[in-house]
Amino acid sequence: MTYEVISTGSVGNAVIVDGNILCDCGVSYKALAAHILRIRLVLLTHIHGDHFKPSTIRRIAKDRPTLRFGCCPWLAAPLKEAGVPMRRIDVYHPGEEYRYGEITISPVPLVHNVPQCGYKIHTPRGRAIYCTDTSSLDGIEAKGYDLYLIEANYTDEDIRDRIERKTKNGEYVYEYEVLKNHLSRDKCEAFIAAQGGDHSEYVCLHEHREREVNPSCRDASQT
Repeated sequence: MTYEVISTGSVGNAVIVDGNILCDCGVSYKALAAHILRIRLVLLTHIHGDHFKPSTIRRIAKDRPTLRFGCCPWLAAPLKEAGVPMRRIDVYHPGEEYRYGEITISPVPLVHNVPQCGYKIHTPRGRAIYCTDTSSLDGIEAKGYDLYLIEANYTDEDIRDRIERKTKNGEYVYEYEVLKNHLSRDKCEAFIAAQGGDHSEYVCLHEHREREVNPSCRDASQT
């Protein structure tokens, strides 16, 4: 099960899974130009600009007039506004499975400050799960998957230290929002330990770089 991290973090998110499935589109068209012709499906998670860039989506939809776009109900209208005809938008519901020939897509609900989902992706070459921008993976089952693309944003110890330091200095503590909206390395590792198998590969996606690189995961910023 292959993957290519085009970008991850607050500057923009786009990951290609299994060679032809684009997860999120929060980058420039230029960043994706070399990959556009082989993309078979675009999966979108939520409305934040680092995951959903209307100008890039509009250009891709124009250049690839038969390309399918998949999303949950909260992104159907924004996709249409971005220039994607409704006939090319597949609206998903968490917990359901959707087939594209030999590919199966299943959205999973995630916890963020806007409606958000991740995706389970099954292809003939393996199974992957993509989850970022969430504070919890509770209730999600992905046993023995080949590829885990999971957010690992901070360590519990590190964020406690940052909150304490900023509170003492009278600074604005943005970290409280991070706790509510993003997954810690500790939760990521617990999920992987409970779900992964001996053959599994883990890629830690993240937005905030004030942390040591997670030694138990391949750091997507280095790919």
